[in-house]
Amino acid sequence: MAKAEEDTRRYSLAELKEMRARGETKTSPDPPTFELEDDFWENARVVMPPSKSSIHLRVDTDVLEWFKAQGRGHLSRMNAVLRSFMEAHKQPRPR
Repeated sequence: MAKAEEDTRRYSLAELKEMRARGETKTSPDPPTFELEDDFWENARVVMPPSKSSIHLRVDTDVLEWFKAQGRGHLSRMNAVLRSFMEAHKQPRPR
């Protein structure tokens, strides 16, 4: 089992509130705030994430099971691995 998995714990909202009341959490009820300069909004633009395509993909059973064993979001992680591979190979190769 990976170190991160060993440290993963789940708490209900009520348990988290009780822990905060006892001073057992490191979280702050008031997040830090900062002011944005006026020109931030003048230069801001909406960026849409790339669309996704639904496909039928056959993968080796052990590969799929490994990703599923990592927990929820296995398809997103598989997409991230494919994206990383694609980005690494987009650069022109030296000859």
